Order: sequence, then structure tokens, then C-alpha cells
Amino acid sequence: MITQRFFGKLSDGREIFQYTISNPSASVAILNLGGIIQSLSVADKDGKMTDVVLGYDTAEQCEEWRGNYFGALIGRFGNRIGGACFTLNGKEYPLYANDGANHLHGGKDGFNWKLWDVEAEGEGTLRLRLFSPDGEEGYPGNLTVTVWYTLDGASLSIRYQAVCDADTVINLTNHAYFNLAGEGNGDIEDHLLQMNAESYTAVDGNGLTIEKVIPVEGTPFDFRTAKPIGQDIGADDEQLHNGAGYDHNFVLDPSSELKQVAVASCPRTGIRMTVHTTQPGVQLYTGNMIAPQTGKNGHAYGKRSGFCLETQHFPNSMACTSFASPVLRAGETYDQQTVYSFSVE
Repeated sequence: MITQRFFGKLSDGREIFQYTISNPSASVAILNLGGIIQSLSVADKDGKMTDVVLGYDTAEQCEEWRGNYFGALIGRFGNRIGGACFTLNGKEYPLYANDGANHLHGGKDGFNWKLWDVEAEGEGTLRLRLFSPDGEEGYPGNLTVTVWYTLDGASLSIRYQAVCDADTVINLTNHAYFNLAGEGNGDIEDHLLQMNAESYTAVDGNGLTIEKVIPVEGTPFDFRTAKPIGQDIGADDEQLHNGAGYDHNFVLDPSSELKQVAVASCPRTGIRMTVHTTQPGVQLYTGNMIAPQTGKNGHAYGKRSGFCLETQHFPNSMACTSFASPVLRAGETYDQQTVYSFSVE
């Protein structure tokens, strides 16, 4: 079933509503602000319903800490674009620089800060829509985006579609921070993580992805066999220093079919999360820069209180020509899907 309630009002007067999809196995709450996953509750090994995403209880908190992107839809382009500009069809498009000299997560007021139109489709699906006009944040073309959140048992599917009336670039994702011990229940360094990735893309000292693909074998980035996230996070490794921990894009099977790419689990609760996606990459971010703050239920959040598995096109891919192109041609349809499935061990 789907329910709706008033969540709060932003300082600019915009009203936020919360939409909750629930069934006997799980529940997920979505805000019209940024399509934010505000909560996601699943059963632990003892049958206790546990909220496994970081987030906020009030509109005021969402506004104060908007730069964390907790649970939000990211666009038009997730992650960083170097120098806050790109060249398309021979024309340079300057973008808003909100990460030093770089453009991050769509700019000053990306999709995470927009009010999306929300409609229910049946008992288990919410359809969100957003129109992004030509020139918004510097991007070309009038873009229409549709996102479907579907809760089926204990699986949350996020499907993204977009069309544009001009050639543009696009890289949509969701920025949920997971803690499978329950939000606010310590850090995530004891979580086990396995990823089907033979290599990852390097970053410079500012976290910008560069055109260098590094095999994971023999490095702290080898998650092909499950290991604790914190096992190697403090290793003396240049790439870990550059990211202040893991904040890197892992290279997946380039197939556009839905495929399993990662499994994470928490030994404390027994909750296991399996990730499937059609995307060619996934950003592992271990919450290295989360500032001390108060989250939901008065819980204290801080460094590594959550981790992200952001499925995506490769960051900075307009500048790295060996990477798959993120260009969406006029009249074509961008269509990607990611599924987070929960079970217990």
C-alpha cells in the first residue's frame, strides 16, 4: 500500500510530502524533494524491522545538510565533471563549479533539490517526474526525466528514463547511504562487501576521476571475495589517500542487461543487500567526509556512518574519451535500472 503525509516546509516556502510504500516484508519512504529515500526498513535476523538508510526527520535538517545528498536522486550528471565544463558537438558548455574547480552532482541546485511530481502506480510503485529546461545549470536541451520506485517484497527497484530535445549529457543515480546495522548504529567498517569488479578508475588529489583504469588484484580495492569494508581502508595507498578512503568508480561488466554487481552484509544484524544494475560502473563511497551531525531519531552520524553503492556511468567521462560516452542524443531514451534486494544470513 501507499500512503502520503505532509513532511515539512523549506525556508523558501516549498512544501515537502512523504510517500510510503509498505508490504509485509519492507517499507520505503520517498520525499518529493529530490526523490529522497528518507527511510528503508527491512527485517533483521531476529525479525526486527530495521531502517538501513541515513536521513533526516525534518525539512529543516534536509535543508541544513543538503550537501550530503542523503538518499537523493542525482542529475543531470552524477559525480564530478572536471573543470566544470564539457565540450559537445564542438561547443563548450560551462557548468557551475561547486566542488573546487569541478562540477559535482548536477551543480548548485541539482535534481536532489528539485520538487518532483509524484504519482502512485498500483500498490507498490511511485512514479516521479521532473522537467529540466534548456540551460539549467549550464546543460543543453529540454530534458524530461521519469523515475519509478518499486517495492516488491524486500527488493527496491529504481528505474530511470529520460528524453531530451537536443543532444546532452546525462548520468543519473541515487545517493543512498546504507548502514545494514541500522541507521545511527555505529560505522560500517565491519560490513562485509563483495563486488564483481576486476578494476577501478583512479582519482586525482581532488577526487576527480582520471583516465586511468587500475586492476584491483593485489590492491586494497580487491573486493572480488567478500571482506570487511574497513579491512584495508587505512592502507598506505595513494588512491586511498586521494579519496580519504574508498570514493572510487568500479568497472563492471559493460552489458546493459540487469546483472548482479555487489553483495553487502552486516554480521551484527544478519541483513544482506544484493545489488543488480544495468549500469557499467558503481561508485563505492564509504562516508569518509560525513561531518558530525544529528540524523533520524536523534542518532549521531559521523565519518563512515554509511556507505554508498551509486550505480552510474563513469565520472568525468566527457573528458576521458576511452570511457563509454554519457551523451544522450536528441530523441533517444536513456533507460537504466538498479535493484537493491534484502535478505538475512
